[in-house]
Amino acid sequence: MRSVRLCSSHLLAPLQPAVREPTLAMQRNFCKWARRQSLILANLLLRLPDNIRRWNRGRIMTSATFARPEKFQIGRVFNNIFSVIGRNVGLSVGLALLFSGLPTILLQLWTGSRMQALLQADPGAAADPTFALRNSWVTFVAIFISSIFALLLQSSLVRATIEDLNGKRPTFGDSLQIAIRFLLPTLAIGFLVALGAGLAAIALIVPGIILWLGWSVSVPVLIQERLGVFGSMSRSRALTKGSRWSLFGLFLVLIIIAMVIQGAVGVVVYLFHGIAAAIVAGLVQSVMSMLLSVAAAVSYVELRQVREGTSVDELAEIFS
Repeated sequence: MRSVRLCSSHLLAPLQPAVREPTLAMQRNFCKWARRQSLILANLLLRLPDNIRRWNRGRIMTSATFARPEKFQIGRVFNNIFSVIGRNVGLSVGLALLFSGLPTILLQLWTGSRMQALLQADPGAAADPTFALRNSWVTFVAIFISSIFALLLQSSLVRATIEDLNGKRPTFGDSLQIAIRFLLPTLAIGFLVALGAGLAAIALIVPGIILWLGWSVSVPVLIQERLGVFGSMSRSRALTKGSRWSLFGLFLVLIIIAMVIQGAVGVVVYLFHGIAAAIVAGLVQSVMSMLLSVAAAVSYVELRQVREGTSVDELAEIFS
């Protein structure tokens, strides 16, 4: 109110005597200062909502950057699996066809031709219960070759997945180079995991499953952290501790999907023999191998973030 009286007195200044000129000058300056401060305050009030939104956005981004997941979440892993594949469809499908689809087709055609040759030589052999065991070495060779290509696929897709999650563009040549470079260690890990989990499963099924889950990210650890065969297996057990039931749920869903699809493919193989059936089986095997390989890599990244709060940038430093 005082400032209003001062301003009104300023308006009546021409009517005042000349003696009051110093006082009127002070009042005039005060009115200018009050008007200026009012404009500044009004401007601040008008911009307050925008400033609050900008501050909240920065706080949310900062929290998201440093947030550490509390536990292994199957939904987040599934989302990352399909996001990685979706961003690298050509690369993922190409590697899967090279390391899974093509070997499956060739092996099915080869084993099929072997069985047909045996049946032509001895038509009554099909009724013999031991017929399938006569060429068991063929089955063992097929399993061994398939395992090698499956490990090559997993190694290459681990590399591609880490690169993608790091915001980079994975390349076919780089992924292939990593797979070939770590072929022997991954083969040793695959053999030890199969042997250990298999022997435990013979004794009791549950210990075999627990061992397999504990070693399920050994290959990603080997590719990423370069700890060697036994070091990678030990590191995998440490990372999966406390998250094995979640991993079990993840791989159980993937295995059920694989069993349903492979059951449908089995009908196709039974109805359509020869090349057509082999091609269908090869394509399905490619898709399932791709999903399982990317799932192992994404699970490894998730476990590192849950247990250690490690960012994807830190995971990829070893490749720089």
